Amino acid sequence: MEIWINPACSKCRSAVSLLDAEGAEYTVRRYLEDVPAPAEIRAVLDRLGLEPWDITRTQESEAGELGVRGWPKDAASRERWITALAEHPKLIQRPIITAQDGSAVVARSDEAVRDALGR
Repeated sequence: MEIWINPACSKCRSAVSLLDAEGAEYTVRRYLEDVPAPAEIRAVLDRLGLEPWDITRTQESEAGELGVRGWPKDAASRERWITALAEHPKLIQRPIITAQDGSAVVARSDEAVRDALGR
């Protein structure tokens, strides 16, 4: 199990605390420092069953500068979104937990963290 976190994020700290409380074995990836490559983002999206626009933090100032809110959300634009996430990792929703069964969850709630633990 791996969790992508930003240590400054309260939801990330809460998810890590819950994993610790449950005695889970996991690896922390500080994705702002250890930036995922486009191929890793594609793999996590496949595990999540989501599209890149589903995990993009559109309220971030970088998103506004890039104008992502106006980008099409279609198959032809998918790589553009993935490239933006790789080049601007602050735009990636957090935390993301990759579960043991090959799936992943955006773990913004205790329930989502527990769901990942049960997989």
